Parts: sequence; C-alpha cells; structure tokens
Amino acid sequence: MAVQAEATKHINAYEVALRQYDRAVAYLDLPAGIKSFLRMPKRELSVNFPVRMDNGDIKIFSGYRVHHNTVLGPSKGGIRYAPNVDLDEVRALAMWMTWKCALVNLPYGGAKGGVICDPYSMSQNELERLTRRYAAEISIIISPHSDIPAPDMGTNAQTMAWIMDTYSMTVGYSVPAVVTGKPLNIGGSQGRREATGRGVIICMDEALRRRGQDDPSQISVVIQGFGNVGSWAAKHAYDLGYKVIAVSDVTGGYYNENGLDIDDVLEHTSRNPHGLLEGYREADQITNAELLALECDVLAPCALENQITAENAHTIKASLIVEGANGPTTPEADDILMDRGIDIIPDILANAGGVTVSYFEWVQGLQAFFWDVEEVNRQLRRVLIKAYDEVINTRDQYNVDMRTAAQITAIKRVGEATRTRGIYP
Repeated sequence: MAVQAEATKHINAYEVALRQYDRAVAYLDLPAGIKSFLRMPKRELSVNFPVRMDNGDIKIFSGYRVHHNTVLGPSKGGIRYAPNVDLDEVRALAMWMTWKCALVNLPYGGAKGGVICDPYSMSQNELERLTRRYAAEISIIISPHSDIPAPDMGTNAQTMAWIMDTYSMTVGYSVPAVVTGKPLNIGGSQGRREATGRGVIICMDEALRRRGQDDPSQISVVIQGFGNVGSWAAKHAYDLGYKVIAVSDVTGGYYNENGLDIDDVLEHTSRNPHGLLEGYREADQITNAELLALECDVLAPCALENQITAENAHTIKASLIVEGANGPTTPEADDILMDRGIDIIPDILANAGGVTVSYFEWVQGLQAFFWDVEEVNRQLRRVLIKAYDEVINTRDQYNVDMRTAAQITAIKRVGEATRTRGIYP
C-alpha cells in the first residue's frame, strides 16, 4: 500500500493535530496562557526494555505513554503496537483523545501509548512477554484513577488482560478497572469490542438521515481498514442494509461493485493468520489509492492517520467521509474537500464510540455492576447523537466546518474547566 506508506512517512501527525487545534482555538476567548497550556502534553514517558524471544535471544524494545491533559479527569487512551510508532504520533493521538473525550462529555483527559514492534511477526508468547514488560514499565503512571489504557492498532482484548494482570500482580490485588477493552470473563463490557466501528456507522447513518438519504440499500460504502474499527463498521453497516462495496487491510483492497457479503469476509479473516483479508476470492484486489478513489456515497477511512492528503484529495469521489481512524485527513486535504462540497464527520466524533463504551466498562468495573448489550448500545447511541447535535449547533453558530466545530466544542469545555480549577499552587 504505497500511498499509505508515503503519507505516513512525510506527514507529522503531531503537527497536524497542532494545526487543527490552532484553527479551532482561534474562535475561543480563552487566555493566551491557557491556549498554550492546552497545546502541550502534561507528561511523557519513554521506556526501553528487554524481552526474551522464543529462540532465546534478548531483544530491546522502545515504547511510550503520553498524558496530554487531565483537567476533566483521569487520562484515557489506547496502546498501539506497530513498527512506525514514534513519540510525535503518540503525542498527536493523546491530544485527539482529549478532544474526543471532552466532545462526548466523558470525565476523562487524553492519553495514548505505543510500542515499536511488528506484532504480526511475533508469537503469542513473545507478545505476552513484551506486553507484561511494557506494562511493568508504565505501571508508574497508570491506575484506575489516573490513566486507563485500552486496545488500539495491533492490540486487542488479550493484550489488555495481560496488562491488567501484570498491574494487579504489582499492587497485590486484582484491579479490573485499570484497563478497558478486556475479555468479558475478567470484567470486560458487553458491546465494547464492536463499539468504535458501531459508533462510526451510527454517525454515518445520522448524517445520511439528515440529508434525506434514508434507504440504506441505495448507499454504497467503502471502508479503508479491516481491523478493530473497520471490520465492525463493515459488519454494522452490512447488517443495517448498506452496500459495502470495498474493504482493505495491509494486504490491499478488496472490491465488489455489487456489494460484499461481510459475514463471508469475516469468516474468511477468522481462518487467516492474524485475521488478514489476503486470499479473499469473492472480490477484485485493488490498491489503497484505488480504494480511496472509488465511486461511492460514503468513504470511511478506518486505518491510519494521514491517508487523505493534498496529493489525493482531488481523487475522492464520495460525498461523505466518516473518519473511523484518528487523523486520517490532513488540513490541506480538509480545505480541498470542503471546496469540493464533500462533507466530513471528523474523527473525534465519528470514532468516539470506543472510548464511550470504555467509559461504560470503567464505571461497571468500579461498581462491579454490569449492563446487558442492549443497554450498552442504547446508551452509546444516546451519547453520540447528543454530541452530533452539539457539533451541528457549534457549526451553525461559528459558520465553520464540522471538524473545526467539533474541536471548538471540545476545546471550550477543557479550557473553561481549566479556568474553573485554576492554576496550582
């Protein structure tokens, strides 16, 4: 996927996050010092640690955990395992998490973590040893009342189980609420695994309804990415009757103009090592660039940041973009897409379903009182539709695009809370 690799190489995600912030905060009457404070991470931890590999060799890995802000509450954010993780990427993701939590009115600040590794080339035993050692290294800044990790790209419920167990062994008693996205049998929440992808489609469905496009069978959807977010977004869209014509992962894009049978696609990935799409035969294989440029009604980038750039924004044919990934569109691409009349539901709204249900899981864990999946999904929809309405109201009030409106709404909440709390001491 050459376009993806090139975009990731040349565009700094933290610089994108700061430019988005600067664009939005200019509309707010906040003291200059608070505006500067909200631009910067609160704390950053870099760790280097040894892991014994299956062949007996010892390999050194590097990782990070960044807390962007804790004004509204403990910090919250995922942990990703990927070869191209760097500190600026983690800083950007932590900042976006602050705005995401504030936008949907969760009592959290933003955090993010990452380890530089290729999880797909490691055995399960190696991943467990890496995870437990990384968890031990960052245990000095995580807790159920200070910072609560969750899954992200390259990690999953099992990863969270290892982190929870390692932290619990460190403190001497079981602490299920130290992470979210855990397996159900150790305190996870119903509906958490599919929450981010489900939230993407809730937002998409709401946007289409407001545009008068209320017949799912007539709406074609392209989803970039088929991991923690994209696969569940595809499944929920398919179940609602939308025509999902293309999906992709690191092995390429898979396109069927008549619509993919997502249940069949999921069955295929369940049989493949690491859950990849490679070898799926009921579709034509295309490149990432071709997938992004397909004729469709909705494009949902659910993979990595910086996928839609100034170089390819003019090729986008969708009339609606729903950002399942964090930071998939650069500011230059935003301007091009807006000039072309393409609507964007921004990441901090569209993919807030995961952190919303993570909040539900955290609350359930602290109370040891658990909800059924119907209650989780009902509450998820309530939170997202309320946030959607607030973004629309801000957009109309300031006469700005949806991304800027979402960030204005979120930054205003964090900024006003900062003024209310004051500067210690």
